Amino acid sequence: MQPKNKPLKRRKYDATFKADVLKMIANGQSVTYVAQALGISEALIYKWKQRTNGEEKHHFSSQASDALIENQRLLQRISQLEIEREI
Repeated sequence: MQPKNKPLKRRKYDATFKADVLKMIANGQSVTYVAQALGISEALIYKWKQRTNGEEKHHFSSQASDALIENQRLLQRISQLEIEREI
């Protein structure tokens, strides 16, 4: 009778470790090299990279949206002041 295989325990990595891994890649090291050196899978690194890019895009789109709203508010204020000036 074979012993039951225990499910693999998932390792958790903190945000600083993930950031360090992504910095290594940004500095020109290959994903394959970093994955082998740290003993993690390439797929995991690509997943972290994708999530980071998605968060940055969301952050920038949020800022752009806020800027557009502010711009629209200022344009309305300008037109209001021009009307008041003409009166």
